[in-house]
Amino acid sequence: MTLAELAPYLVLIVIVAALYSSVGHGGASGYIAVLSLTALTKEVVSSVALTMNLLVAGIAFFAYMNQGYFRWRIVWPFLITSVPAAYLGAGFEVSEEIYYLVLAAVLVFAAVRLAIPNPKEKEEKKDAPILPALVLGLFIGLLSGVVGVGGGIFLSPIVILLGWGGAKETAAASALFIFVNSCAGIAGRAVEGTYHTDHILVLLGAGLVGAVVGSLLGARKFSPVVVQRTLAAVLIVAAYKLFVTHGPFAS
Repeated sequence: MTLAELAPYLVLIVIVAALYSSVGHGGASGYIAVLSLTALTKEVVSSVALTMNLLVAGIAFFAYMNQGYFRWRIVWPFLITSVPAAYLGAGFEVSEEIYYLVLAAVLVFAAVRLAIPNPKEKEEKKDAPILPALVLGLFIGLLSGVVGVGGGIFLSPIVILLGWGGAKETAAASALFIFVNSCAGIAGRAVEGTYHTDHILVLLGAGLVGAVVGSLLGARKFSPVVVQRTLAAVLIVAAYKLFVTHGPFAS
């Protein structure tokens, strides 16, 4: 795929990165949704999404940590199992049909998560029980490794809903979770020879522009609810497109 063919999608990457960063998400599911509609291979798509996650989630983590919102005890039990699971998941050999069906399901989940209001925080905060956190980390990490996302979209509602952290504490924990799992996913792909960097500098540049714009203007100018529901609609359309194009009934 040439840069000229990729150019229209770079505009979409900028927009998606701006929208996601304005509501505090890394954006892997959005990048995958856009890039899966191009002629790029699934290996390139997942590699780019994971690398962009490192950039956005890393910046978010340090920003929240510097404000004192990071609590190590929220995230460490999940990381114990999610990191090796993400590494192993990245090396799984799955057919393109299965990959895109799983990806479509993840996009639908992300869309539903963005479309509904955030769960209310519980007033009483408690530590995550070790065994449930280990099991959840295993499944989130495995799914994240296969698809090429960081897993924060799965972790954050669980932590808030079960009262294991507040919104900003959860954002800090999710940012680290995304960053570390993305590292594990990249390592797994590198070992298997499926980490491909075609056009990655250009795509990273587009994502960085969008992230900067979103972080500076999004919270002040946009309605978070409108942005999240717009993203949800985009992801639903992308999931439908993937299912029609790559699903079992595709021509």
